[in-house]
Amino acid sequence: MIRIYTDGAAQGNPGPGGFGTIMKFGVHEKELSEGFRLTTNNRMELLAVIKGLEAIKKEGIAVTIYSDSKYVVDSVEKGWIWNWQKKNFAKKANPDLWKQYIPLHHKFKPKFVWIKGHAGHVENERCDQLAVMAAEGKNLAADSWYEEHKEEV
Repeated sequence: MIRIYTDGAAQGNPGPGGFGTIMKFGVHEKELSEGFRLTTNNRMELLAVIKGLEAIKKEGIAVTIYSDSKYVVDSVEKGWIWNWQKKNFAKKANPDLWKQYIPLHHKFKPKFVWIKGHAGHVENERCDQLAVMAAEGKNLAADSWYEEHKEEV
């Protein structure tokens, strides 16, 4: 089983932000993170999941995603995204990222597990560190979609 641990951070929300992702498969472990100059916490929570799924090289292996984001976990596990998709994400936040996530969902069929944030969960704490360090980095990337549409959301 592939285990993906994720977290997102934004300082100011919106403000500088970043995501942190840890992937584990057997004895293998990989950390991913990136920072953006203007974004939101929810965008970074979702992007952490997307980047983790995009980094999977082999299909057909069970994937479980651990996240402290009720927004992400409930949107998928409670099936909200499918209704949003039917309405082309009208009046919903982060349509660009949800549209990026959906093909990955169909490809990997991940199971989501909500974990309480900042509660001593080792991987969640490390993901938080990665996300915060990324948000505090220099030469942050543009979250282009958000910067172009921030007035609409």
